[in-house]
Amino acid sequence: MTTNPIDYKRVLDADGAPVAGETVPAIGRDLSLRMYRGMCETRMLDGKMLILQRQGRIGFVGTAIGLEAATIGSGAAFDAKDWIFPALREGGVAVYRGMPLLEYVGQMFLNIYDTSKGRQMNNHFQHAASNFVSWSSCIGTQLPHAVGAAHAARIKNENTVMCAYLGDGATSSPEFHSAMTMAAVWKAPVVFVCIDNGWAISVPSSRQSAAPSYGSKAEAYGMPGVDVDGNDILAVYRETLNMIRRARAGEGPGLVALKSYRMLGHSSSDDPTKYRDAQEVEMWRRRDPIERYRKYLLSLGWLDKISDEKIQKELESEIDAAVEANANAPRLALRALVEDVYSSVTPHLRAQHDELIRVLEQFGDPAAIEGRFPL
Repeated sequence: MTTNPIDYKRVLDADGAPVAGETVPAIGRDLSLRMYRGMCETRMLDGKMLILQRQGRIGFVGTAIGLEAATIGSGAAFDAKDWIFPALREGGVAVYRGMPLLEYVGQMFLNIYDTSKGRQMNNHFQHAASNFVSWSSCIGTQLPHAVGAAHAARIKNENTVMCAYLGDGATSSPEFHSAMTMAAVWKAPVVFVCIDNGWAISVPSSRQSAAPSYGSKAEAYGMPGVDVDGNDILAVYRETLNMIRRARAGEGPGLVALKSYRMLGHSSSDDPTKYRDAQEVEMWRRRDPIERYRKYLLSLGWLDKISDEKIQKELESEIDAAVEANANAPRLALRALVEDVYSSVTPHLRAQHDELIRVLEQFGDPAAIEGRFPL
């Protein structure tokens, strides 16, 4: 499978200049800068969270460093009323759509600011107010869910479109086949956004599929597909928006395949040097999506050095404040373990909770003895 992004649809060249003959989406200064800020915020958040993980203060991080154009560019194309069914690396989209940083960082700390109440791993975000659905580490399970929601929305005439994110590895899952098939049969208003970041953990895209591209897979299911340079945020936005408009008009689903590259490991538990060539990483480093978009904004006069520095300082201050608030936040109360299962806590769950309290009172808090259970 080809991995050269110049073969994919694009609006900006490697130096951030519009490509001759390509239509630049008319998004205006405000949205352009909001998208740029979203990209920078995503990268800065990932960097801060990775530091916290290395310090042992949070447990897990799956970064989107290098994928900011793919995530923010696609996420920005959806309306506020639309629903997002994310995969691993779309947390920045939740923040872009309105998830407070306090909640984002709280989900990493799994404390009182975590709206999932510690029932998910770190980096498993959800935000009800922006229709951002909680995701599962099980590969591809969000895809049938998105199709079902899209089918329901169509029946209810809600005029909403579902975004179904997936990585290149998820195209090998049975859920991908099921979701693509049923979406096409039902003409469900869903857009599949496949972010091909080069590696499904340690399996390269070239060994993931014999198809000429991920976008070409759509044809077998009876829907349109498009391959896009995922490091070109304007191309990502334009092509995703085209598929959204088509779906919203009742013409059925589509697949947008975004070719990009994750610069770091699959997660904070992964060492990519074991399976990746350093020259490949360096090649993609030179294709930095943020720097590419920054050059474009500078050329328009919509951004300058002073305003850019202001954005970076504001983001750093906001993120540091959210980290500080979470670092000093209380842990979740133990009763959260048994809440929300039923409208009121059942006798057997109450008994389990009371027994846990008794054990802790007798032997002490496990956290005080570095997690060793006192038996």
